[in-house]
Parts: sequence; structure tokens; C-alpha cells
Amino acid sequence: MNTTPVAPDMVSAILDAAKTAARTIPPAFPLDATVAVNPFLGQSGEDLVHAAARLGRVAGVSLTPPRASYRAKIAAGEITDDDLAAALIASTLPMKPRDLALLKAKIHVDAPQAAALPTVADLAATSTGTDWSAILHRCFGLWAAGHFDRGQALWTPRPDNTAYAAWREWATHDLTPEIAGLSGFCAHIAQAPDTAERAILRAAERLGLAKDAGPTAFHRLLIDLGGWSQHARWLLWQAELAGGTDSTLTDLLAIRLIWEEALLAQYPQVTDHWQATVAAHAAPVAPTPDQVLDAILQDAAERGHQRHLGAVLSGPAERAGRPDLQAAFCIDVRSEVMRRELEAQNDGIETLGFAGFFGLPVAHRQHGTDAVQSHLPALLNPALVSTSHTDAASETTARISARATRAWGRFRQAAVSSFAFVEAAGPAYGLKLMKDALGSGTTGLAPGPMPRLETDLSPEAKAQTAASILRAMSLTQNTARLVLLVGHGAQVTNNPHESGYHCGACGGQTGEVSARLLAALLNDPETRAGLPQHGIHLADDTHFVAALHDTVTDKVTLYPDTPAPDHTTDLAQVQGWLCAASGLARAERAQRLPGATGNSLLGRAADWAEMRPEWGLAGCAAFIAAPRSATAGRDLKGRAFLHNYDWRADNGFATLELILTAPVVVASWISLQYYGSTVAPQVFGGGNKLIHNVVGGIGVVQGNGGQLRPGLPWQAVHDGETPAHDPLRLSVMIDAPTEAITEVLRKHDQVRQLFDNGWLHLFALDSGKIRARYRSSLTWGDRI
Repeated sequence: MNTTPVAPDMVSAILDAAKTAARTIPPAFPLDATVAVNPFLGQSGEDLVHAAARLGRVAGVSLTPPRASYRAKIAAGEITDDDLAAALIASTLPMKPRDLALLKAKIHVDAPQAAALPTVADLAATSTGTDWSAILHRCFGLWAAGHFDRGQALWTPRPDNTAYAAWREWATHDLTPEIAGLSGFCAHIAQAPDTAERAILRAAERLGLAKDAGPTAFHRLLIDLGGWSQHARWLLWQAELAGGTDSTLTDLLAIRLIWEEALLAQYPQVTDHWQATVAAHAAPVAPTPDQVLDAILQDAAERGHQRHLGAVLSGPAERAGRPDLQAAFCIDVRSEVMRRELEAQNDGIETLGFAGFFGLPVAHRQHGTDAVQSHLPALLNPALVSTSHTDAASETTARISARATRAWGRFRQAAVSSFAFVEAAGPAYGLKLMKDALGSGTTGLAPGPMPRLETDLSPEAKAQTAASILRAMSLTQNTARLVLLVGHGAQVTNNPHESGYHCGACGGQTGEVSARLLAALLNDPETRAGLPQHGIHLADDTHFVAALHDTVTDKVTLYPDTPAPDHTTDLAQVQGWLCAASGLARAERAQRLPGATGNSLLGRAADWAEMRPEWGLAGCAAFIAAPRSATAGRDLKGRAFLHNYDWRADNGFATLELILTAPVVVASWISLQYYGSTVAPQVFGGGNKLIHNVVGGIGVVQGNGGQLRPGLPWQAVHDGETPAHDPLRLSVMIDAPTEAITEVLRKHDQVRQLFDNGWLHLFALDSGKIRARYRSSLTWGDRI
């Protein structure tokens, strides 16, 4: 057993620095359940400008757009002098420009490019001309792809070992580094300490990383591993959500440090440069004047958007009488266009917004598999179990079919058989390839069997669950004869990021299961009989129907799972309204998509070569929780999350607390992922779709190996000429008393932190108009 010479009083400091560095890495969810993640999750305890200084040091990225984009907004009138002046006044940093004139002068000078502090691998590459970073990433990526595989590979090396132990066993037989010039590397690994913690301590001593340098030096090395470290952070996230822990991220840090100490020993000529780098890591993280200026400009851009939004939200548009139709959509920004067009079909149509899992925290077993998928936000644990399993014969047939499909896919793509497949199946398979290339494949999201809850709920539990959901939806009175519960999903073809287009509130699944389960629950006679005891009186003729909105084609599928013979005429009328609204929504969305028309959107869903089937949530910039009357009839351009909320019916403000701690946080993750993938795509973006290869069912790499790429592909945020996403921090607008909002923030430090540090902006509405702006430290100011 190897021991470390690190002084006892330094041991805890170094290991604490390693834990701190691990917390700076955001999780990356696997491809089968991709949900948006705030890439700055580890920096939420500091503001944008200090996070920019930190990530500039460890990742070489800027956290704001180029100054040319601000100049363009000023020229277009999107940023005014008033916006610039207000942002300048709001900044408390001493390095800010002294006045508006100097600020405007500095805008015309581009900021210097950020540069990360070098690793030993970077210094060795400069000294020797051998790209050690590329060699490291290829060797590490080859091992990681096998070790973390989630069912794509036919064989996984020692999956039961810890990451550190598995890598040591692998790397002692990998001669690639030695062939490249790193002599004795296999022996170096064989002699490494037997645990990751000891390896970290030994490397810290050999590399001269004292406690002051450790946090950002370790952060730098984890960032250098790209999406692999983010996958390890997801493993820790999942373990902690279940009440446990996971050491994989620490293991990866140890592996990366072993490479560093080996390279420093091999190339002592870089020692002086490395010592200077260590001294730079030990210095406090402090923003530069350029980073301060860019943060002020970013605030000004967001104030410009808020000013525009305030003009659109000019007060309520009240509607009287019983609605002819109510339709509850997910708060997803893509629903805003469809909701507006549906309401335009008839004055009696009212839409609502609610998180797309519809308040049912279920773990679901799909037809033909025992695998369980969570259909709820990533912040929550499932409390209910549901299934779409049918009779034994159908289940067996489905499982055999799925296994045959997997086997065929593996044969078709395997290195040995792929050429034989082309020779044998080429002529017959050519027809399918031609249909796929022309976008003539099957369109539409195929409905699954009727899901049902396996968790046994008593009649009282059914009524209590339904009452809680209906209150949270502000759907407690004056209900229509038909109420649609509209989940959403996206049909795409040949797209590894498919789940990223589905419902984030459903854990990267479609909203079909959640909508159908809730409709069944709300139509259940036992549920309806118990609701009055909870103060909710639904009309006797109110019937709930589940539906699914395909956000690529804007088609809406209805699921009449519960017979409703008295509503046949109503359903026919609704189908006509939905069809008309779909056509209008497609025509509106097509204006944003390159080369698209309203009709061509239908084909994009089946086109295997389509890189932009839709824009997803690109453009998201606001979250509004208010009665629908505050936003009805307003064209919000598909950029706002819309959540129904009536504070006057919220006794004790429990629903307000739920909104601020769940949907707002999920929306912030989405907003900031699009933000990070746009301003820092080299670290937080998914790269180029054209050269993606799926690895292990986890994520994608560019080409045939190397770093795992987290985040959104470039084609999801850029149209090839200009960004499709305007990177703005989310403006959260809540129609509620400031005192009530303040009390919720007082109870939830992590949520308050997002607003105090400026990762989100917060406004209080009054009757649909902006009344106050949150400053920080539980204080409010005027609307500007």
C-alpha cells in the first residue's frame, strides 16, 4: 500500500478542495432522459461577473455574448440609454465605468479573449510539440465509454469496479501514452496509490498544489474532462437524490491528476511555468474591468427585454361566463404559440399553464419493459408507480420485438457485420433510405397502451391528490364541459437528443403518461365524490380528456380513454378548433426556422437529415405566474413560460411556494442551459450534430472519440449565420404581493440565492402590470 507524504494538517484541506471542485461541475443527464441543466449550478453562490472570472480561469470562456451583439441591439433600439444608465447605476462593483459616456465609448472596443490557465498537459504540448491533451482525451474517452456504458456496448470492462480501480486495471495495459513518448506510464499507474483519495493527496504534493491553489486547479482538471465529469456529477446527483452518495467524480479527478504528475515527471522543463500557474490558481478569483463592463451590458440587454415585456403586459383582459373549452398545457414556451392560436378560435376557449407532469410524481414502466423511467422534474423523487403493461401475451410479444430490434440494430452497426449488411440488404434497404431522406417516413407520436397507477390509492387519497393538483392549476371553479390535459412531446428522426425535445417536467419523457393518468384520476367517480370535502365543486358534466401536443408538427392527439357519449359533439368541435390552431401555429413557427414553411414542418418530423426539426426552447426569456387574463391575447413570441396562478385563491401561499421552488427552478435550468450553450459552446455546448456519434447511451462525441459533449448542439441555438437564442437571464414575473414572495424566499436560501446573485430577475405583478422589482437581500425597488 502506498502512503502519501502530505502533512497531516493539509490532508483535510486538499480533500475539501477536491470536494469543492466536484460541486462546481453541473450534472449531465443521459440521452434517454435528457433534461436541461443549469451549467452554472456550481457557481450559483456568486454573481455573474465573479462566475465569469472563475470560469475564465478554469475553462477559458466568457459568460456574455461578444460586444458586437450589444452594439447591434443598441443600433436596433433594443437597448436604450436608459437601459444602459439603469444597469450602470445598479452595478456595485468599483471597477465599473465612471459615467454613461465612458460606458458607451468602451462598448466599441471588443473584449480580450478569455484564456484558461494551462494544465501540465498543455505545457508539455507546447514544450514538445506533441498534443498531450488530445492523447489524454482519446485514451480516457476510450476507457470511459466502456466503463459508463448504459447498454449500447456488447461488453463493458469490469463494470462492478469503482471508476478509479477499473481505470488503473485498464491503463496499465494501454500502451498508447508510452508509444506517444510518455515512457514508464504503465508502471507509473501500477505504482499509484490504491485509493482515489490517496492518489489526490500524492499528486497534490508532487504538483505543489497547496490548499489555496487546490479549488480552481482541481476545477480546471475536471472541466478538462468535458462531459465525462458532468456524467459523474449526474451519478452523484442521482445518488444524493436517493439519500446516498457516489465517489465517481473524485475518482475521475484522481485519474486526471495521475496524468498530470506523470507528464511533469517526464518533462521537468515545464516546472517553472507550472509553478507560475499554481501561483495564479492560488490568487483570489477577481473579475477584470472588461468582465465588469460586459456584465453591465448584459444587464442592460435584459432590462431592454423587460421594458418591452412590461409594455406588452398592459393589464388583464377579463372573460365572463362559463368557458366552452378549457385546455391545460405545459408551461413550456412552445405551448404559448399553440395556446394563443387555440384561444383565437373562439371567445369561449380558455387555456391554462401548469408543469407538464401535471403534479403526478410517477415512476413509470412502459409497455414491453420492466425498466422504470421517472416522469417528473429532476428535482423530485417519485412517490407513485404506474405502468402501461397489458396482458401477458402482449407483453411477451412486445419484449421479443424490442429485443429483435436491438439485435438487428447491433448487427447493422457492428464493425464486422456492417459491410456485409450493406452488401446483403443494400437494394431492399435502399427504398427505406430514400423514404427517410425525403422525409416520407411515419409521422406522429404513436400512442401507447392506457397507463394506470399501480400504487393503490384509497378514495380519500384520490380526492386529496386531485384537489391538490386542481388548486395548483387554479382550476377549482367554473369548469367547462370539456377540459383538455395537454402534455407535449416531439417526433424527431435520427436525433440522439430526442428526449431533450420532450417534456423537461416529465424527466425528458413525453407528457402522454402524466396527462392520461391525471385524466383518469379526475374522471374517477371516487375522486369526484370526494372533491367537495376539499372545497372543490366541479360541474357534474365536466369531463377531462388527455391529449399530446407534438411540438414539431403542432398536431394535437386526443386520448378518449374514458367513454363520454354525452360529449361526442363537444369532442368533434374541439377537433376542428385544434386542427385550425395547429395550422396557424405552424405558419407562425415556420417564420423562424431556416427554409421552413407551415406545410414543411410536418415532414421535418420524419426527415432523418433534419438538424433543426424545431427550435425547442430557444428564445426563452420570461416566466410569468398569473391568471391567464393577464397574458391572454398578448403575443409573447413563444418566449415565455406561462403558469396559471391566482394568489387570491391561494390560502397560506402554498401554491406560490411550490411555483417558486419547483417550476421556476426548472425554468431557470432550461434558460441557463440555452444561455450557456450559446455564450460558451466549447464547454457547455453539445458541438456539431453533423459529426456526432452516440457513446454508451450517455451522450455524444464529435467524430470517433474523445470528450463527451454535454449541453445543446450548436444547431439547436444557431441558424448557421446568427444565434437563434438570445442569451438573456430569465425574468420571473409573479402576480402576488411582494410580502408573500419575500416570505417564500426567506424560507428557501437556494432559491433566494438565484435572485440575489442575479441568475434570475424577479418582478411582482399587480393585476397583470409590473409593480415592483426585486433587488437583493429580500428588498424590493421600483419597476425599473
